[in-house]
Amino acid sequence: MSTASFEPSWENPVKKLLREGKPVVGLTITVPSVEVAAQAASLGFDFLWIEMEHSPTTLETMRNMVLATRGQKAVPFARVPVNELWTAKRVLDSGVLGVIFPFTSTPELARQAVAACKYPPLGGRGSGAGLATFRWPVENYYDFADRNVMVIANIEEVKAVENIDAIASTEGLDVLFIGTSDLSFSLGFRGRQDPPQLQEAIAKIVKAAQKHHKILGAPVSDPEQIKQYRKQGFLFFQASTDLRLMAAGARQFLEPLGQLAAEPKAKLLY
Repeated sequence: MSTASFEPSWENPVKKLLREGKPVVGLTITVPSVEVAAQAASLGFDFLWIEMEHSPTTLETMRNMVLATRGQKAVPFARVPVNELWTAKRVLDSGVLGVIFPFTSTPELARQAVAACKYPPLGGRGSGAGLATFRWPVENYYDFADRNVMVIANIEEVKAVENIDAIASTEGLDVLFIGTSDLSFSLGFRGRQDPPQLQEAIAKIVKAAQKHHKILGAPVSDPEQIKQYRKQGFLFFQASTDLRLMAAGARQFLEPLGQLAAEPKAKLLY
């Protein structure tokens, strides 16, 4: 894309949709493949959640995956392995426009996440974004990044729920993303989603997000789940993974074949 494609008034489309109160959905990319990223970016999702906490994707591969999104709809985001300034710096300098920070369970970690994504005086991001400008060719990348990079905090421990009001009040934090499976584990329920204690914890997070005007996010497996979360005010959704969607597509293709195989065989005419 040319520099003219990104005027000073350009806004991260994910951020814009959320500001307008509209939901956004991102596909989770776990396969370290440029081809998968390029195809995924063209399917209609609002963003790509490039998974680096639970996948073997390296920084070099992630960088190529980000470049593969040029000219496509989906905006590249990345979940880093740990909440540290240097982990965020590496993915931001490769061109992502959103960073998801796992296990952000204290207000100090929330502030650190914001600082990692903002240039001084707003934060502590280092000024080495030459590679990022290949993805976002703008005259002043630093101002562009401070306006458009999104900061997403994963809330997935009991400790985070206990600190949720202080975390939610963090200036510059865009999204409180509830890691429902890890939160269930932290509560002692091994990932189960039905315990009332988990629902009580989610309700507490929802209340804090509404109080401090933060976007709520959650993982979803189907559109019906999105509808249910929308009723609670959620707008930011992590859809299933590339591998799970491939499996779902395979089932859609193979199940009719299984039905054909179960039908009585036609009588041979010879």
